[in-house]
Amino acid sequence: MELRYLDIFCRVYEKKSFSRAAESLYLTQPTISAHIKSLEEELGIKVFDRLGRQVLPTKAGELLYSYARKIEGLGKEAKEAIALFTGSLKGRLHIGGSTIPGEYLLPEVIGNFRRENPDVYSNLHIGDTKDVTAMLIDGRIELGVVGAIIDDSRIENMKYSDDELILIAAPSYDKDHLTNDMISSIPFIARERGSGSWLAIEKAFSVNGMDAGRLSIVAEMGSTEAVKTAVRSGLGLSIVSTLAVKDELARGSLKMIDIDCLPIMRELYIITHKMKVKSPLCQAFFNFISNRP
Repeated sequence: MELRYLDIFCRVYEKKSFSRAAESLYLTQPTISAHIKSLEEELGIKVFDRLGRQVLPTKAGELLYSYARKIEGLGKEAKEAIALFTGSLKGRLHIGGSTIPGEYLLPEVIGNFRRENPDVYSNLHIGDTKDVTAMLIDGRIELGVVGAIIDDSRIENMKYSDDELILIAAPSYDKDHLTNDMISSIPFIARERGSGSWLAIEKAFSVNGMDAGRLSIVAEMGSTEAVKTAVRSGLGLSIVSTLAVKDELARGSLKMIDIDCLPIMRELYIITHKMKVKSPLCQAFFNFISNRP
């Protein structure tokens, strides 16, 4: 079985389309179709059902995909191992980050890593903590950095750094201090419920005898940048990481509001899969990020 056939098969499987797979591989659609036909003839079974423009895997295709991904991973590891053997680190690294570490920490770390390893290319996938955990479990990434400890027997958690959450408002907001009792009455802008920031808020409120469910939420945002824009516009107040607003606080485009239950201190974690051996490239990045001061 040719490895090229498996590569094309995986791309069709993931794109659910012959034409989109062809575009991503810079091949023609007839070439893609011919390779899949050759693969099916070799296996003696159909791996895809063609339903008009939609392409869906058969049961055999589902089974093949699980093995094809493993073969792809082994091929990647082999290239990385040979590169290490010859004294250079090469390859593509897939990393995940929840919003705060993904947007405000990892880009700099990846840049520093690449300065030492110029032949390494990184794909940074950003989502909330649950998204990053799911990507790690199903093999789309090898390592993630998230804002909450993951309680899953398959996941290895290692503390990476501390993070401080503060209450922010537009510069025109007329108060500099709020009591715990007052926060439930103010318009509040929240991150989505699967984010590490929201989990940290719930935990801190609970410790202080408060209920995050009683916040007067006027909007829920899918990113911290959206939260900051909404706060600047005067829509409401929000609790965010200091990493995300240090520039705005310095410029005066946002201001910090003191509140009795804040600041909230949380920890950021490096997560890896306990049951999977790290590729040489992932191990090198893991060692690099673990030793970050």
